[in-house]
Amino acid sequence: MSRLSVLAGPGLNEGMEHLGEHRARLGELPRDGAGVIDVLERSGLRGRGGAGFPAGTKWRTVAGNARGNAVVLVNGAEGEPLSRKDRVLMETRPHLVLDGAALAADAVGAREVILYVGADHTRARDALQRALAERPADEWKRTTVVSAPVRYVSGEESAAVHFVNDGVALPTAVPPRPFERGVDGRPTLVQNVETLAHAALIARLGDGWFRDLGRGESGGTALLTVTGAVPHAGVVEVAQGSSVGDAVSAAGGLSSRSSAVLLGGYFGGWVTADEAWGLSVDTMELRSRGHALGCGVVAVLPEHRCGVVETARIVAYLAGQSARQCGPCVFGLRAIAEAMGRIATGGAVGDDLDRIRRWSGELAGRGACRHPDGAAAFVASALRVFGDEMVLHARRGACSGGAAARAAVAA
Repeated sequence: MSRLSVLAGPGLNEGMEHLGEHRARLGELPRDGAGVIDVLERSGLRGRGGAGFPAGTKWRTVAGNARGNAVVLVNGAEGEPLSRKDRVLMETRPHLVLDGAALAADAVGAREVILYVGADHTRARDALQRALAERPADEWKRTTVVSAPVRYVSGEESAAVHFVNDGVALPTAVPPRPFERGVDGRPTLVQNVETLAHAALIARLGDGWFRDLGRGESGGTALLTVTGAVPHAGVVEVAQGSSVGDAVSAAGGLSSRSSAVLLGGYFGGWVTADEAWGLSVDTMELRSRGHALGCGVVAVLPEHRCGVVETARIVAYLAGQSARQCGPCVFGLRAIAEAMGRIATGGAVGDDLDRIRRWSGELAGRGACRHPDGAAAFVASALRVFGDEMVLHARRGACSGGAAARAAVAA
């Protein structure tokens, strides 16, 4: 990995990199204003929050709407239970995140920057506040730190704007989208912290440098949280275009045999282990094959643990974390979770499995936000990967993994 990648610098166990160290290592941040948008577009940088939208296009759109009155909302909510990448970045490289925020503010014409950080990410919030205190007054005077509620949906961009405006971290109907009318009705750039960190490096080193970091057609690197059946669970940085197997190797390889991998977190999906190892860590490549990199989670399921039980646990969590603003979440997702729970514990009733198949197919696209869509895609992946095991659970009340299969994936 390049010595100038996102997590390059002091060891991650050494705490935050202070401003003097940061500038000695990387130099001053170029302040080219709107010119950086051209560089971002050429680099091909895509958002690292889950959607994978081109960053340069997003910045240009906000700048075009702003007329010097935009807001930059730095999204560090990280509500995905399995993900650690954003908080590790904020804890250890806060100045790189703040550089990206300052760069974005200059580029889109923003007079206000909001750091939206998960309320339970106390070390990340403390590091950002200490880093702000080390920076020039004109930066920290326009910057506010806001604690995002500990809910799965809090990091969705319209939910983040809704919380800043009204104290309610629930998604809102779109349009208008935040880039059109967001915080206080102003055009708002909502950008994940990892995306901003990459932008700060691209501004210094150029779009060609970023593209050369990747493999094949992919550019740059990706931060991934690798967990489960690996000896060194945690955050790794790999070149875009590397394989999932490469990411697992970076976490020490397998600590036990694996049957499946949860790729992309709870809004991602299950993939068989045999297929997963060769998949590319690239948003668009994965999407073309029906998978998702999502928030960059690679959770390796040990072979002795039951994928049906794990799926039931996650669906129950997603049902409990829904916005509860429409029928698909309040009734549809809850019904799927209840049926999955019965199947997982060997207490299936009637045609529970057929109902799950039907309901999950009907759920997508019908909600007020994308929460039910993500849950439906996750359930569909479980039906593909653990279909035979679900039939065994539903028809015989049995689990091929035995009692030990009730254990949860290591988080």
